[in-house]
Amino acid sequence: MQSVHENWSSRLGFLLAAIGAAVGLGNIWKFPYMLGSNGGAAFVLVYLVAIVLIATPVMIGEMILGRRGRMSAPNTLKKIAGEVGASPKWEYLGWLGVVALFFVLSFFSVIAGWSLAYIFKTAAGAFTGLDAAGVGAVFNEFLSRPWVLIGWHAVFMACTVFIVSRGIKEGIEKAVKLMMPALFVMLIGLVVYGMIAGDFAQAARFLFKPDFSKLTPDVMLSAFGQAFFSVNVGIGALLTYAAYLPDDVDLVRSSIIVAIGDSMVALLAGLMIFPIVFKYGLDPAQGPGLIFVTLSTAFGNMPGGAIIGTMFFILVFLAALTSALSMLEVSICRLVEGENRSRPRLAIGLGFAVFLFGFITVWSFNILAEVRLLGFIERFADATPFDLIDYFVNNVLLPVGALSYAIFIGWRVTREMTMETLNIEDGALLRIFRFLMRYFAPVVILILFVANLR
Repeated sequence: MQSVHENWSSRLGFLLAAIGAAVGLGNIWKFPYMLGSNGGAAFVLVYLVAIVLIATPVMIGEMILGRRGRMSAPNTLKKIAGEVGASPKWEYLGWLGVVALFFVLSFFSVIAGWSLAYIFKTAAGAFTGLDAAGVGAVFNEFLSRPWVLIGWHAVFMACTVFIVSRGIKEGIEKAVKLMMPALFVMLIGLVVYGMIAGDFAQAARFLFKPDFSKLTPDVMLSAFGQAFFSVNVGIGALLTYAAYLPDDVDLVRSSIIVAIGDSMVALLAGLMIFPIVFKYGLDPAQGPGLIFVTLSTAFGNMPGGAIIGTMFFILVFLAALTSALSMLEVSICRLVEGENRSRPRLAIGLGFAVFLFGFITVWSFNILAEVRLLGFIERFADATPFDLIDYFVNNVLLPVGALSYAIFIGWRVTREMTMETLNIEDGALLRIFRFLMRYFAPVVILILFVANLR
């Protein structure tokens, strides 16, 4: 099997791409509303513990596989399984990630398209002077127009396909070197705005002064789940990026930098959003509508809100795009190895397939809004087609993939292979890493998996 031909041109390019893969709607959109719905600082504390004890070790494990295999996730797992005498069927774990990311990108692109549309809506003053009901009406009217949603979905997928089609150095690396610094500058600028114009003191207390009475088992499970999937591990994305990595890059240090970068963005997103929420007396536990309805209400009623809101939705769009690049690249990497076709043609073909499948998500908010495919099952009585896809991906495919990666890394990758790939000696660091991968991570992921099926 032919190995991957391109490498990152620099360690910085890889780190920005890897942080970009982790930073996405999960940080800017989901983390704040999960935080708001789960009691604030107590949730943050458990989230950070989970980043250290689960997400970062699994990330290191994925990077070990990527560097060792130098190929796509399916072929890497097949190759390493052969080296350690394990079943070649481990290849299917790589394919599970490919399938999962296809589904994820299909609805991720639709929601990212909303953020793109809201850049222009906010800049045009569509929310100026509106109360929450008025902003909600604008949002509902937007969702009711399938061809508008499809148009923005198409624009987002076209951006993703164009960048990925240009390859690693000329496409993804060049893009993230522009987008990630811009993302951080805008994020910090909006945090500074929140410090000046918002209720920053209350936001800081909400984020960093834990009320342990709110630390229920459900909150802990939510925090562990958010941490694990926020960092984008267990689906082959970081494995794929690590396959393009030169041998002289320290994997442990790189993983720690990516984890810190991802966590910083999530916390800064909280410091950006909650000063505005508290200043305008909005509900921090608003849920998924926190960005598109709650914050848009604030943007429409604050001085300079059109400018601040436009910057905010540009930030959301950039975060989504850097994450989408990794989702598409996982499949493109495998297709390039298996097909005698050019990367641009493969990217266009796969991107078009993702775009078409995304119609299910688009129509779930309008044409298919009343369709209940599994309505005869109580758990899914109110589930739209999009809800079913989202549930299947987040509660089945991703946890099964994450659990399987933890088991493969902990029980199939040998001690010697780990030491050689990480360039470390047999000591405390190795023993801690193997304990976390063999026992702690699988048990926690299994608990999350069972809990989420309730």
